[in-house]
Amino acid sequence: MDTAGKHLMISGRVQGVGFRNFTQQKARKLGLQGWVRNLNDGRVEVVVRGAASDVYRLIETLKQGPAMARVDHLEELDREEDGPEAGFEIRG
Repeated sequence: MDTAGKHLMISGRVQGVGFRNFTQQKARKLGLQGWVRNLNDGRVEVVVRGAASDVYRLIETLKQGPAMARVDHLEELDREEDGPEAGFEIRG
């Protein structure tokens, strides 16, 4: 299986609109591992890994976000695998 690890920085109206819960729900449905958190500067940070096709499917979904969100920019960086992490959690 081709795996991918990504570090995402998402800006726009992405806090206070259910973005973290939306991300967690979609990632879990795809069987991905990682976490999501709000940053003090108003962005949302996501670290995700799993099957490459599912990671890219999540990224495309996050570009739209939940109904009340507005995604202005999604920065995508490759992330090295850093060991097994169970599930997908919301942090901070």
